[in-house]
Amino acid sequence: MDVTADMLVKVYVKMRDKRASIKAAFEAEDAEIRDQMDLVESQLLEICKATGADSIKTKHGTASRSVHTRYWPSDWSAMYKFIAEHNALDLLERRVSQRNMKDFLEANPDTMPVGLNIDRKYTVNIRRS
Repeated sequence: MDVTADMLVKVYVKMRDKRASIKAAFEAEDAEIRDQMDLVESQLLEICKATGADSIKTKHGTASRSVHTRYWPSDWSAMYKFIAEHNALDLLERRVSQRNMKDFLEANPDTMPVGLNIDRKYTVNIRRS
């Protein structure tokens, strides 16, 4: 029996639907467990705060508290100016916006940044009929 494109697409759609179903069930259960873990973590943080401890050792493991800090600008123009004024380019992460680079290269086909690597590969996308 020859395998046809129609058969392959049918099987692919069925597998994709099954994966989506499994993923949705997992994500729902995982969200429930994460919520429960958040409650336990907040209670442990309260115990640390009340006792002045940064860690609590138990027979089942050790709970440690630490400070997690995130930084982000509310005004990117001001941030770029600050970075330029202080010559602090290391405050930015090194990555290229994939969409913007694609758009730039399409608009400027004769301009290529030195050292830019490009990886292209064919992919297949399947849509349900």
